[in-house]
Amino acid sequence: MLNSTDPKIAKLLKAEEKRQAETLMLIPSENYASRAVEQAIGSCLGNKYAEGYPKKRYYQGQRFVDQIEQLAINRAKKIFGTPHANVQSYSGSPANAAVYFNLLEAGGKIMGLTLSHGGHLTHGHPKITFSGKFYQSIQYKVEKNGQIDYEKLARFAKKHKPRVIIAGTTAYPRTLHFNKFAKIADSVSAYLLADVSHIAGLIIAGVHPSPARFTHIIMTTTHKTLRGPRGAIIMVTKRGLRKDKSLARKIDRAVFPGLQGGPHINTIAGIGVALKEASTARFKKYGQKIVENAKNLAKALMQNSIALTTNGTDNHLMIADLRNLDILGKEAAILLEKAGIVVNANTIPFDPNPPFNPSGIRLGTPAVASRRMGKTQMKQIAEMIAQVLKRQKSPREIRKQVKLLCQKFPIIKKY
Repeated sequence: MLNSTDPKIAKLLKAEEKRQAETLMLIPSENYASRAVEQAIGSCLGNKYAEGYPKKRYYQGQRFVDQIEQLAINRAKKIFGTPHANVQSYSGSPANAAVYFNLLEAGGKIMGLTLSHGGHLTHGHPKITFSGKFYQSIQYKVEKNGQIDYEKLARFAKKHKPRVIIAGTTAYPRTLHFNKFAKIADSVSAYLLADVSHIAGLIIAGVHPSPARFTHIIMTTTHKTLRGPRGAIIMVTKRGLRKDKSLARKIDRAVFPGLQGGPHINTIAGIGVALKEASTARFKKYGQKIVENAKNLAKALMQNSIALTTNGTDNHLMIADLRNLDILGKEAAILLEKAGIVVNANTIPFDPNPPFNPSGIRLGTPAVASRRMGKTQMKQIAEMIAQVLKRQKSPREIRKQVKLLCQKFPIIKKY
């Protein structure tokens, strides 16, 4: 049908499908959703408006939509161990905006990890983001070793007394200690938001500590290590309800009608499917494989003289510091893409170079774990990366090896 209706779009989709099949997806925030998730996203649910919440809608025709959203809500609460979940946010950035909208007045203080040290734009990046423009942003940093110093962070919080503290990262290779963040938040009577967008799947698999006992609010996107559609979930914990018994209602009102209109029910269905898949023993093994692969890839990269910030990883990603190879991150990412290895340029802590041409690259293992690659393949990938960056082999030569590897480990759409 698409071929005849719009052959140009159909051709481009086919080309993208081929590109994904023949390249190694090493960007940590990318992954492959299952065919079942894709079917839910592309279903007739995209036709339906459903402003409001289950059994409290503004439009008619919600009998089945209500059941779908309630399933997704129940599954989120169960898998993360929280009493409340909202599955309507369109993505992570609007979800974080809803949390701030609920907890802060304009000009209120938020404290998040600075972008260049591994944080996210929505964690208070100044001047150019809503979180930095409409709120007073206090940014903390990692130390020279690339890791968070929690004692120093505690002193920083007591000095600035933020209303909201964000425990969350996009480029931090080590474990987040939510118990330590909780003590810091309590010391200044702050709300603690855990943004676990990158590590949600690892938390479910039990290979990263859960924030449910320690934080007041949890936000996660639903793709990345969770392998779902591009959406988000905001959860209120038992601890959050003890701090403010109306917190769940406030979050719901901040999402709708505070910041958005009708939810994308097809995406919510996809989230429900992804959460069902994530509740299985197979998914737990998958999460374990992500971390195992990341550790093996990190070890192999360092054995090939590619330096990593923090000298390794605890989770699914790592940041390579390329300064000793006399190449910057953007050039490295372009060369590797020519070789069929897809990463992204990334700042390193205390980077002497600008964000548009930083000193490092960010790479991770969620997608290659989805292809069921293992230790041997991580060693092979590290060697190919090193050969390209050290200019020992041309990208064209490595591209042939990448294609063969991808043929041996095709994208699997059934989990």
